[in-house]
Amino acid sequence: MSRVNKLEAFTLPLTAGGTRVDVSGLHRGGTGTPLVFFHGFGSTKEDYADVVHQEQLADRPVLAYDAPGCGASTCSDLGAVSIPFLVTVAEQVLRARQIDRFHVIGHSMGGLTALLLADGDPGRVVSFTNIEGNLAPEDCFLSRQIVTHTDDDPDAFLARFAERVGGSRFHGGALYASSLPHKVRAGAVRAIFESMVDLSDHGKLLDRFLGLPASKTFMYGEQNNTLSYLPALAEGGVDLAEISHCAHFPMYSNPPQMWARIADLVTQADGS
Repeated sequence: MSRVNKLEAFTLPLTAGGTRVDVSGLHRGGTGTPLVFFHGFGSTKEDYADVVHQEQLADRPVLAYDAPGCGASTCSDLGAVSIPFLVTVAEQVLRARQIDRFHVIGHSMGGLTALLLADGDPGRVVSFTNIEGNLAPEDCFLSRQIVTHTDDDPDAFLARFAERVGGSRFHGGALYASSLPHKVRAGAVRAIFESMVDLSDHGKLLDRFLGLPASKTFMYGEQNNTLSYLPALAEGGVDLAEISHCAHFPMYSNPPQMWARIADLVTQADGS
């Protein structure tokens, strides 16, 4: 493997809204427009480490990092980790890595973070691969459990949340649930989930996504092909990428198809 294909680890100390954060990330240099990845709730930057094996994306600059309270990133106040907080952190990480314009790929919570980031400065985003990031209230099938299955004990909530997800009928659920206690701190869950629900219910996210000028793909699992807003996305010129044998986690259930669609969008957007 050539040096440019390797991902190098980094740690970035920063302060967001008075809260101390140490961001753990992966990056590589290269040529062309950088690829910036945002992972979902209960996942980590390693969801995207296989970018090094994608021939179409070879030698491109890459940035992926753990959101505060997730993976190896730390946060002095886990209760501060809302979606707006994650956007603030994203802005600082991009500034520190000297990334101006970029292709963004975000899954679930990361897709929502990427949407708010892009909405704040649309000219920066060349293409947006939104992997089931929240666009409507119906997308809170995981996060709304903070309301429907409330528990004052953060550790108990996370444990029971993992049990419910692990026992679901959806592809990838058991694999995802098995690693949750190792990938997210329980104290960060409430603020993340409550902000996701609030934004999904009141943030006009679908309109904001459709209004972005970048090339856009909405990626979803075959088991979720009944999402009510898919026709509106198609009518709005968004490329729809249905991933077979998959639900909410294409990086676990069908990574080859996921990576092929990401590579296609990035290549097409750079050529337009």
